[in-house]
Amino acid sequence: MGLSVTVLGSSGSYPGRGEACSGYLVRGAGATVWLDAGSGTMANLQHHVSLDDVDAVVLSHEHPDHWHDVEGFYVAMRYGERARRGIPVFAPAGVRGKTSKRMDPTFDWRIVRDGATGSVGGLRLRFSRTDHGPETLAVRIDGDGRSFGYSADTGPGWSLAALGDGLDLALCESSYCGDKAGAPGHLTAREAGADARRAGVRRLLLTHFWPTVDREQCAREAAAAFGGPVEIATTNEEYHL
Repeated sequence: MGLSVTVLGSSGSYPGRGEACSGYLVRGAGATVWLDAGSGTMANLQHHVSLDDVDAVVLSHEHPDHWHDVEGFYVAMRYGERARRGIPVFAPAGVRGKTSKRMDPTFDWRIVRDGATGSVGGLRLRFSRTDHGPETLAVRIDGDGRSFGYSADTGPGWSLAALGDGLDLALCESSYCGDKAGAPGHLTAREAGADARRAGVRRLLLTHFWPTVDREQCAREAAAAFGGPVEIATTNEEYHL
């Protein structure tokens, strides 16, 4: 099937009505990765795979709208029908500091920093620190001959270009639309589209929307800056690269 990304949630900062926060399922090259685990995403994940199918978790930063459901995942893996040990969790040090030490040895914490690399099955990971406080790591995932980039949270001081050339799909935050340019640590849709165009991204998928924004307006503004069609990350939709 090749590399695919399934949206588990796309609300930024807090979950909108009927929505979940940031979370995505990346599958390909014989591996299944849960990328960010914001509130509500664990429930949606189970529409697509069993919790036991998750090979690794990648968490971009310590704001709870990106990691909170890893607590429930721990409970399921520790006390479920088949207890698991040593599940890799790639995350900045700040995330590890927010979680309970009781999660060892269910999780094998792998602290990553700017420029770090890793692998899960046949998927290759490379991390890049973004323009967002606290330490926040975007990630590039390569597998099955395709390349996927996830911006995590970022302001305009970082670019998708930092993830390298040849991104077949970029999942980029678009917290705001309209005249919110310059909001610290986040992008407007127009900024996301312009950056994706400069980075040579082939396909742009917007996510991390402030719950009250008009997503269709965000898509229009991003498309004008990108110079082509732009998609809105839709919960439970699977996007094939």
